[in-house]
Amino acid sequence: MTAQDSINDYWTGRAPGYAEYQLRPERLADDTAAWSEVWSSELPPAPLDVLDVGTGSGQVASVLAGLGHRVTGIDLSEGMLEQARATVKGVDFRLGDAVTPDLPAGSFDAVTGRYVMWTLRDPAAAVRNWIRLLRPGGTVAVVDSTWFPHGPQSFYEPEVWQALPLARATSIAPTAAVLEEAGLTGVTVTPLTTIYELDRKYGVAPGHDLQTQYLITGRL
Repeated sequence: MTAQDSINDYWTGRAPGYAEYQLRPERLADDTAAWSEVWSSELPPAPLDVLDVGTGSGQVASVLAGLGHRVTGIDLSEGMLEQARATVKGVDFRLGDAVTPDLPAGSFDAVTGRYVMWTLRDPAAAVRNWIRLLRPGGTVAVVDSTWFPHGPQSFYEPEVWQALPLARATSIAPTAAVLEEAGLTGVTVTPLTTIYELDRKYGVAPGHDLQTQYLITGRL
């Protein structure tokens, strides 16, 4: 079994609980409004053709579709895709690898991803492949944080952690550097203060600390 196989199996096992947490009713409306603002602040006006990589249970894809974009969501976890298809309408969910998406060149205006960069086996190759999918002037916009600066956690095997270059990053700078080194221009890093405040109000996911998330954006 490869490291990627282990990752896929892990997220399939977690899919029902993960989807339920993402949709918890006490903060769903606030989350939708806040994330709509995050994505609309960095993407041109709808409608765009958007690829959401590592789409998971489809929350980002749902927000993007709600903004009027034509969204394709890919993931390698069959369990996550089942959750996404059951709860999100108007999105084309497909089995697909965020590192090597098998899609036509120049077929998207933007590539998005949330909480994906840290768990990519080859983030540099992934961003280069996303650029191949973009039309001229296209955008890559990803959200992530320094989730595990103190080292590996129990939900991945040690050999999996060793295969993930960004998993133990202690700052967001290495993630931004991946976008810059791939050839994207105007790379910016924006702290998501509204999301931080929502996490402080409602609490964070089990096993996580309250910490700042960042939007990292670059253009072709």
